[in-house]
Amino acid sequence: MRTTPIDLSQLPAPDIVDELDYETILAARKARLISLYPKDQQAEVAAALELESEPIVKLLQESAYAEMLLRALVNEKARGLLLAYARGATLEHLAALFDVARLMVSPGDPENGIDPVYEDDDNLRERVQLAPRGFSVAGPDEAYVFHARAADGRVLSAAAYSPEPCVMVVTILSREGDGTASDELVGIVRKALEKVRPQTDEVIVQSAKIVRYTIRATLRFFSGPDRAIALAEANKRTAKFATDMHRIGMEVTVDGLHAAMRVAGVQKVLLDTPAGGVAVTGEQAPYCIGIELIDGGVADE
Repeated sequence: MRTTPIDLSQLPAPDIVDELDYETILAARKARLISLYPKDQQAEVAAALELESEPIVKLLQESAYAEMLLRALVNEKARGLLLAYARGATLEHLAALFDVARLMVSPGDPENGIDPVYEDDDNLRERVQLAPRGFSVAGPDEAYVFHARAADGRVLSAAAYSPEPCVMVVTILSREGDGTASDELVGIVRKALEKVRPQTDEVIVQSAKIVRYTIRATLRFFSGPDRAIALAEANKRTAKFATDMHRIGMEVTVDGLHAAMRVAGVQKVLLDTPAGGVAVTGEQAPYCIGIELIDGGVADE
């Protein structure tokens, strides 16, 4: 099992965002203009507004388009105030409400023009979601997960469970290499957890055990000229899937592999390995060491 925050991408669109429809805006502006004229002139004005050649129509069209752009900007700004959509500095301000700051992954080398590397928005967003769990002083699993991930920017994933009363085992996955956490990183996390653990808890911090696997499959395609494009997209999506699955306790399923490879243009996926997926425990993390997708030609040939 692994601690999984709410999938924000699955939430419905927020009500604060307006639907954009240029024609509706233009019609409303025309109706408003017509209403400003005396009753006996409204029919004539309405007829004139049906003519694209009328200068007033051009002005209304430009005005309606400008309003649509303004609404789009307002929509973008409104979304940016929500955790699911916030990016960059705006996300950092939302995180600050939970006393969470963006972590440094690597200090870089400023003297040689190498900038520091910080955790990306998606990782920061996940930690913000976990932050309320960290408020507990009773030592629940998710509180340990939050504090472990906050201990150092190199911690990619964390899991915690209690094998017996007053004992907590915390497993961490590093961003570096295959995910095996160094003794240094384990020590940093252990020290951080010592400051927040209940006094009666014994905390054991360990690195995740890495389960290596390769992905190899033959793809059969629909007939058409874009086979190379489809194969490239399948490689891209499969690589992303493997990266997303590189978490503690995250099982690599056959269904997930098929979904990643079956892009537009792919008719059939013949999965060679891992034939049955990659099962892991709550102390393990899968790590893909290679992807080979073979062009199997057109399916009906």
